[in-house]
Amino acid sequence: QVQLVDSGGGLVQAGGSLRLSCAASGTIFSISVMDWYRQAPGKQRELVARITSGGSTDYADSAKGRFTISRDNAKNSVYLHMNGLKPEDTAVYYCHALIQKYAGSIGSYYWGQGTQVTVSS
Repeated sequence: QVQLVDSGGGLVQAGGSLRLSCAASGTIFSISVMDWYRQAPGKQRELVARITSGGSTDYADSAKGRFTISRDNAKNSVYLHMNGLKPEDTAVYYCHALIQKYAGSIGSYYWGQGTQVTVSS
């Protein structure tokens, strides 16, 4: 089995910072893409940031200049550093990853359980 565990959410004032972490565990041969998504109440889940195994990154326009995604391949982990937080960043943040369990196998997508980020004005 493969499991993603998100952590690091919390309550922060506008302008503050948080660092989200996600660790993958279980039977893992390789992890290609790792993402952070978020879902606010009444809204669809949206991609916030993405990082490939080679370190290439991509960000939603709302995250550019404020958020930084990084990963530690040795620890099968991905991080999201969020600065300059705004009330509209309030959402449940989910880790998401494409994981290959065995050499030669087809990868599957996995989700973390989510971590709540609340930004007060």
